[in-house]
Amino acid sequence: MTHKAKYNLALLIFTVPTLLFFTVIVIIPILQTFQKSFFDWDGLSPATFIGLDNYTRLLDDDTFWVSLKNGLIFAFVLVVYQIGIGTLLAIALSSKGLKAHKFFRTSYFVPVVLSGVVVSQLWIAIYNADGGLINSVFAMLGFNYEQAWLSGEHTSIWAIAFSAAWHNLGIQFVLIYTAIKSIPEHLYEAAKIDGAPFWKMHWKITIPLLSETYKFCLIIAITGGLNAFQNMYVMTNGGPGNISFTLTFMMYKAAFRSGEYGYGSAAAAILVIECLLFTILINRFLAREKITY
Repeated sequence: MTHKAKYNLALLIFTVPTLLFFTVIVIIPILQTFQKSFFDWDGLSPATFIGLDNYTRLLDDDTFWVSLKNGLIFAFVLVVYQIGIGTLLAIALSSKGLKAHKFFRTSYFVPVVLSGVVVSQLWIAIYNADGGLINSVFAMLGFNYEQAWLSGEHTSIWAIAFSAAWHNLGIQFVLIYTAIKSIPEHLYEAAKIDGAPFWKMHWKITIPLLSETYKFCLIIAITGGLNAFQNMYVMTNGGPGNISFTLTFMMYKAAFRSGEYGYGSAAAAILVIECLLFTILINRFLAREKITY
């Protein structure tokens, strides 16, 4: 057997099982979801083909537009908080002069290992309108600014999104921190010799060299925001009314509470398309030549 044949055989052995697993677990369910979105089906009786009626109904449903907007808000909060704060923390902890950096690295990652339900219950207590931490701090400072954070029409989704962003900040922080530590030290030494200040040095060197990492972080944050479900399920159950719905919650309610699997599948199909669209746009507009050093 030639060297090329051995290489191709090894490639098949290692890739085919993974591709088969991915196809069974991901591709086939997605295709089935798109198929079911064209039917009126309650999950038990025979399905009735109705064409694009589920999608037409979605576009006429006010809850769909609320869910779409909330998903975008959720994604925006995750991007700004996790990537923005994660970058600042990673830059600060990668500095040689900082003491106890191992302690801080561990501390920032601790919330990630906590259960989502535990984190949600913690933030429910923080946001509580009667004696919650945030309102108590405002009262202690002398501000008459009490808010029903989880039941307000304009505060609910932002409050839930912030709790989710705080919960998973550690993942983005570790990705960015690891990428920064892989940048050769001689680049920073050359900048210091040229007299570049600390933040300008990171603006001109660190940020540009993190482009590939940021691309991956953006995809994680945006798709994670669009797919958000657990936090609003525990913290508000989508309410009051539908003010904290997302497409995932809308899909869940339609399929598993109302027995409208076809309608829920249509919402899921829109969600898949939305995630794919953002992934394509990120890869398209953040594309650049790979930097080697």
